[in-house]
Formats: sequence, structure tokens, C-alpha cells
Amino acid sequence: MKRALYITFKKYNSVLDGGGMANLRNLTMAQNMLGKENVDAIYIHDESKRRSLFNLLASALCFPFGYFNGLLPWKVRRIVKMAHAYDYVFISTSIFGIIAKELKKNGYQGTIVAHFHNVESLYYDAALPKHLHFRNIIIDCARRNDGYCCRYADRVLTLNKRDSNMLQQMYGRSAHMIVPIALPDKCSHTVFDTTTMTRRKPLCLFLGSYFAANVEGITWFVKQVLPHVNIELKIVGREMSRLKEKDDCFNNIEIVSNAPNLAPFFLEADFMILPIFAGSGMKVKTCESLMYGKNILGTTEAFEGYDIDTNRVGGCCRTADDFINHINQYAQAPIPRHNTYARNTYEQFYSEEASLKVFRQVFN
Repeated sequence: MKRALYITFKKYNSVLDGGGMANLRNLTMAQNMLGKENVDAIYIHDESKRRSLFNLLASALCFPFGYFNGLLPWKVRRIVKMAHAYDYVFISTSIFGIIAKELKKNGYQGTIVAHFHNVESLYYDAALPKHLHFRNIIIDCARRNDGYCCRYADRVLTLNKRDSNMLQQMYGRSAHMIVPIALPDKCSHTVFDTTTMTRRKPLCLFLGSYFAANVEGITWFVKQVLPHVNIELKIVGREMSRLKEKDDCFNNIEIVSNAPNLAPFFLEADFMILPIFAGSGMKVKTCESLMYGKNILGTTEAFEGYDIDTNRVGGCCRTADDFINHINQYAQAPIPRHNTYARNTYEQFYSEEASLKVFRQVFN
């Protein structure tokens, strides 16, 4: 049986963000394909160990040379030395592309798989504040590692066609394979509420962590859409309570930060609001919404990479008026709280079972 060395940022034991979910999916798929005993994981950031002042200073000094997120030259040398015992090295994020470069330079004969969550240079360009010191150094480091993955990896994976096309445009290498986001099914035993929306004020849920694109999107929605519709809005996500510090428009809105279990919020919501205008990759919150069989009103970016009829799942909204019209239409002609089409789409394309079929081509 072949063996794989899986390289990722950290072990995820608590609330997962989108990137954490994707990394966990990739590790699970490798274990399913090769057997748990044949997949060893390396965590660049080991939370069981305290980071010394020396390591923190070394990380800062190495950043301009392509060592991202705590990766250091001696960690890379250790990985290269270990890798020769494995048939595959799976790099879970392209910001560690320098590992692919060093593997090739040192004669690694196995298969290097590089997974792109996003085109990382574009992601950090959108995510980092314009005034941030060392902003350009961070973006350049991400760009360099994206390029290393495209040049040295044997198999490049992206979440969608858009990112593959962007890699071709920027680095001359498109994806070997499109592997869309997938999540383990948390609803296999759930009895869904199939009744029609009957509340005078339907409950709408926005899900997302305190990240630039999420903050921009929900702030826009609260200011441009919420005053013109009769809904109850709830915002749930890691550190999202900071919104109240940022803008007074959130004063009368319920915000829940760092919830350990999102299921109750999904199940109580009448429909999802996903006003996202920037980003790369695919939005995990969209996949979660499909899994729970929710009606979704989202922007083009929220549905990017999904093979879906947006009219049947809810609606694709490009303007404030689009959101307003769809929400008011729900009020005039209530629809079932459970969207069977959304749930079936998840099961067919974005469940772990669906992903396993794709990953058979990665480990062959």
C-alpha cells in the first residue's frame, strides 16, 4: 500500500473556519483512499508547543524569502528528509509551495500534490488592510509560493475553474484537477422542518467569521437592504461581535460569536443571506447551507464554483433591489423552510461521498 505525508498548518480541534474544513476534508480523503495507518500528518504550527521568541524572530526574518506562516528553513529540511519514505506529499495549502520547490531540488521521486484554497496572492491582496505595514511583503510571499506550487507540484488542485484559469494566466499552469469543496454530512439523521414560512418576520441568518469580505458584505446588507425589508437578522461567526465596535448600524442586531455548534442556528433560520462580493476559491458557508437544505439568497461570489440552479435554491442577487425584491416576495408568497433541491445538490456534488469519487484520481 502506498503512503502519504500530509502537510498542513495546524491540527483543528475546535471551531473550524472554511480553510480548516477544507484541510480536514483533504486529510480525511487521503486516509480513506490509502488507509489511516498509511497517512502521516505534519503540522507546521504545533499548538502543543510554545513558540519561542527565537522562532518568532526567525519567522519574521524568513518571511521575505518565501517562508510563510511559521514555516522555517530547518522545518523544510526535516520534511524533505522525511518525504523520501513516502509515495505522496500532499501540501494542503499553496502558501507552503516552497516545500514543493525544495522537494524537487533534493530529488524527491514521489508525487507532489498541491491544493489551492484560493489564489493566495489575490486572497491576501483583498484581505489585508491597505495601510498595513509589510502588506506587500506578505502578498509577495503568497505570490512566490503560489508560483512554486505551479512550477514544482506534480498535481495541482483548485476548488473551481475560475482559480484554475487565474493560475494559468498568472503562472502558466492550470489545475490538474478541479476538486470542489465538500463537507461531512451533519444532517443524515436530521428531521427537517418542511412547513411553510409563516412568521410575520422571517428569521434570516448570516454566517461568517470576522474577515474583510464578510464584514464588507454584511455591513452593505445592513445599510442598503435591511431598512427596506421586514425580517429578523441574526449574525453568527467567529469574532463577529466586533461588528458592534466597528459600526453603530449593528447595535440592534443579534450577533453570536464563536458558537461551538452551528446546527441550531441553521435549523431555526427561514433562509440564508450571503452578500459576499469579494474572494477566491469557494464559500464554505454556501456548502453548509446546502447541507442543511436552506433557501439561499446570495451574490454571484457566494455561488462561485457551485454547479447549481440559483433560482431553485433561492436567488442570485447582484444589487440591493434584488435582495429586497426576493425577500418581499417570500413575505407575499411564503415557501417551504426546507429546500429539497438544495439538500439533494449537496448530497450529489458536495458531500464527502461525492468528494471521494474525485479523490480516487488524485491518489492513483
